[in-house]
Amino acid sequence: MFIVLAICMYAVWSSIFPLGKMALESAPPLFLTGFRMLFAATVLLGWLAIRDRRLLKLSKQQVLPLLALAIFSIYLTNILEFWGLQRLSVAKTCFIYSLSPFFAALFSYVHFGEKINLQKILGMVIGILGFIPVLRLSTGSEEGLGAFGLFSWPELAVAGAALFSVYGWVLLRLLVKSQMLSPLYANGYSMLFGGALALLHSFFVDRYHPLPIVEGQGAVFFRGVTLMVLISNVFCYNTYGFLLRRFTATFLSFLGLLSPLFASLSGWILLGEPPSWVILISTGIVSLGLFLVYRAELKQGYMISARELSTPSR
Repeated sequence: MFIVLAICMYAVWSSIFPLGKMALESAPPLFLTGFRMLFAATVLLGWLAIRDRRLLKLSKQQVLPLLALAIFSIYLTNILEFWGLQRLSVAKTCFIYSLSPFFAALFSYVHFGEKINLQKILGMVIGILGFIPVLRLSTGSEEGLGAFGLFSWPELAVAGAALFSVYGWVLLRLLVKSQMLSPLYANGYSMLFGGALALLHSFFVDRYHPLPIVEGQGAVFFRGVTLMVLISNVFCYNTYGFLLRRFTATFLSFLGLLSPLFASLSGWILLGEPPSWVILISTGIVSLGLFLVYRAELKQGYMISARELSTPSR
């Protein structure tokens, strides 16, 4: 049941990529990140205030961990993701974002002592091989932005976003488990701090007249941001935090490899970007790696099986 919830979460979450690409036609990445995150923080923290104002109390010990979560999971992740998304297709951006399982395995090994056995290594090798064909695809907007080898700067930016995103989820897992914070609380404050930092950065680099929104595109921008906040910040962020109590960050990241399939469909419907057979085939190859990692984590006891989840505790 919880795996079905995770798949549905990623199916919905993938629509953020075409919505984000549409919003970027109205405003620059920094302002989009700052405005979206402050809007989302208002919704989440406002909900906590309505339930019980005491839930908003912030201790000194929680400030630095929440700031770290805000910098990695909100500020750096979204700025790099949106900058790369401006120059890449929706499906390719989402696929590169699926590098996150490899970063998750590394961070889980460092922070939680989760072992990497031969079966996990085989799954990761298969996943890396599945990425190679996609890296050879190029779009007109990324030409002339090459960094080195097969990689362009937009591709590296999205890969960096995946890295910082996973580290943010690891920090969230530490906060939820060690300090007994709810995902709603941790996400609300991290979005508040990260959004404020992005908006401050935007104030110094974007052109305000009075806001850095393309003239005549205000309604489009606010509609897009509202949809992104409801889908990603309210539903998906908090569902992910809920699922972290039942699965590892490594497995949830690997399950996200299904996202390019959903992103290809939503990009085709919303933006008219035709699905790429290369991305679809590569997703199938990388999904094989997902299966191997899933089996390995079940055997190692880092995850709870579907049968155990359905058994009531005494």
